[in-house]
Amino acid sequence: MIKVFIAGGTGWAGSELSKAVLSQEDMQLTGVLSRKHQGEDLGKVLQLNSGDIPIFGTIEDALDKIEFDVLVEYTKPDIAKHNILSALKRNKKVVVGTSGLTADDYAEIAKVSNEQNSSVLAVGNFALTVVLLQKFAEMAARHIPNFEIIDYAHQDKIDSPSGTARELAYRLSQIQKPTVYVSEDELHGDKASRGASLDGIQVHSVRLPGHTHFN
Repeated sequence: MIKVFIAGGTGWAGSELSKAVLSQEDMQLTGVLSRKHQGEDLGKVLQLNSGDIPIFGTIEDALDKIEFDVLVEYTKPDIAKHNILSALKRNKKVVVGTSGLTADDYAEIAKVSNEQNSSVLAVGNFALTVVLLQKFAEMAARHIPNFEIIDYAHQDKIDSPSGTARELAYRLSQIQKPTVYVSEDELHGDKASRGASLDGIQVHSVRLPGHTHFN
């Protein structure tokens, strides 16, 4: 029986993950993290027919009071790295669904994971279509000399660019750097309008109502 703890277990995606874990015969949901509902019972918050599942306000409180094997991190980037590193230092395995962590964040996470002889699965996007899109983009980058990334998302998404866009920029940069026809020094007007350069790849983040996907 794999004991699972979900950080962000009452959120839009986290609540669905909580229900999914509860439906598995080989998994046990031992608790979740939610600052808004700390001290409450998850079964009552999500109106589930389940036993008592405690909700904690901090990862430290959870690590001290309950047992679990795997942390599923699905909160926000400003707290996600702290949760991940805290769990790794206590020899927990980690699955990361939170978007917005940087390459430097993951370098630090990898260092701690190796030191603790633990493991981390970073899944910036759970959608199969996005996984395929990234693979197809890598294939195209081998043959197209110039490319940029447009990152579409809904208006209240706080990480910019998204974790998926960051990952794609890194993966494309490992294939080849796109041709730069006009350098930043040669640009006229507002240079910020050309977007941000991530690993040598130009990225433009669009945040508008109605956009819930990644391009």
